Amino acid sequence: MSGLLLSDKNAVVYGGGGAIGGAVARVFAREGARVFIAGRTQAKLDAVARDIAATGGTVETAHVDVLDQRAVEKHADAVAATAGGIDIALNAVSVMHDQGTSLADLSLEEFMRPVDGFLRMLFITSKAVARHMGRERPGVILTLSEPGSKLAVGGILGHSVSAAGKEAFSRVLAAELAPRNIRVVGIRPHAAVDAPAAGSYTEDLFRKTAAAAGQSVQELLEGGGMAQGTLLKRLPTLSEIAETAAFLASDRAGAMTGTIANLSAGALVD
Repeated sequence: MSGLLLSDKNAVVYGGGGAIGGAVARVFAREGARVFIAGRTQAKLDAVARDIAATGGTVETAHVDVLDQRAVEKHADAVAATAGGIDIALNAVSVMHDQGTSLADLSLEEFMRPVDGFLRMLFITSKAVARHMGRERPGVILTLSEPGSKLAVGGILGHSVSAAGKEAFSRVLAAELAPRNIRVVGIRPHAAVDAPAAGSYTEDLFRKTAAAAGQSVQELLEGGGMAQGTLLKRLPTLSEIAETAAFLASDRAGAMTGTIANLSAGALVD
């Protein structure tokens, strides 16, 4: 297994049955990690596990609700006890939210749904895994945000605030955990062009925006306004996100922490 990016690493992927989570879990396993995927839909977890097992990877699944702090901590403790520690963690769980509604028509509940949901899950999972990371063995917590963290456009209040919050959380957590030899690196992909075909919630998320433009969701992603708003005139793929996540989680990126990797195909320039 020598020469692989993540040889002898133990990785936990929350939302491991989803589009991004599944793609990342598959690449982590290909690169030598022992992968533990957790989520609420066992059938989706099993599908990813079958793919990993078919290529000779090592994977275990667990039915876990990441909003249940006690369940997440119990799972992390079990993984650490089984594997001897946790080296890498990624929370790829999504929260359905509103995009396209302006302040006048947006309810407080709709505004707070992504803010509370995403940040609550990020706090719960980060706290659970950090106890089993670092010190003599480097640890890495990867987080996911979106270009909305930087964009100033109407109709994405809750989405934008939650994305900015995730990036701030990652930056401050990196400072706190650095003395314990734990890196925290954010990944900011745009909507993945092939995510709907992989079962992503973005099919439902962008339906209203696509309809307003007279397009299907796939048309919006492939050549519509979302793609045209990037420097590369395209959106990232799940493979590009997963491959980057594997590199960032590896020792080759050992000097990176407290920063955001922009995988938006140039939706904005920092």
